[in-house]
Amino acid sequence: MKTEKKHNETAKVEVNKLTDFIEVQTSAIVSKQILKKDNGNITLFAFGKDEELTKHSSPYEAFVQILDGEMKIEIGSENFILKTDDSIMMPANVPHGLKALANTKMLLTMIK
Repeated sequence: MKTEKKHNETAKVEVNKLTDFIEVQTSAIVSKQILKKDNGNITLFAFGKDEELTKHSSPYEAFVQILDGEMKIEIGSENFILKTDDSIMMPANVPHGLKALANTKMLLTMIK
């Protein structure tokens, strides 16, 4: 359901369901940037089952929320299994990797 309201006559404010913004594609990772600022950004991701981002690091702290599906997230040497509605904070500059154990939609918020 989408609801729009005017705010200060210049900005449009909407209520949305995030999972409607992005679709899973077989054998692919799809991303859609929702907000980009100097101090961070918010991005939606859709992973096909078994798709993965290999271990890497980022100078940003990252908050991951699983909107739908199941994801294995490795942070440093620890593995975590997250399912729908689970979330995790990934510290800056610590190597991490992600693998979809099922078709998965997630929200990534990165902050400097």
